[in-house]
Amino acid sequence: MVDSFQSGLNQFSRKNIVGMENENTRVKVALGYTLNLGNFQSLRIDLEVSDNKRDGENTNEAFERVYSFVEDKLAEKVKEASQEIESK
Repeated sequence: MVDSFQSGLNQFSRKNIVGMENENTRVKVALGYTLNLGNFQSLRIDLEVSDNKRDGENTNEAFERVYSFVEDKLAEKVKEASQEIESK
């Protein structure tokens, strides 16, 4: 059984998968943050964005673009939530 698993790994090596790109390639990034409110309470903020690879963009560039957007937007929402909690 281990031998057939290894054989499958050889046929579908990571090198072959990474090289697969087409115009329908989609990237999805999901990030989350848990804000401790104290007194055994917390607020969880999750953000997920999925987008198509754009013309002239490779998969890594698309991923970095989407990741950067999600990271920035999550930081913005965490800051907003923190400020709202502090104002109460």
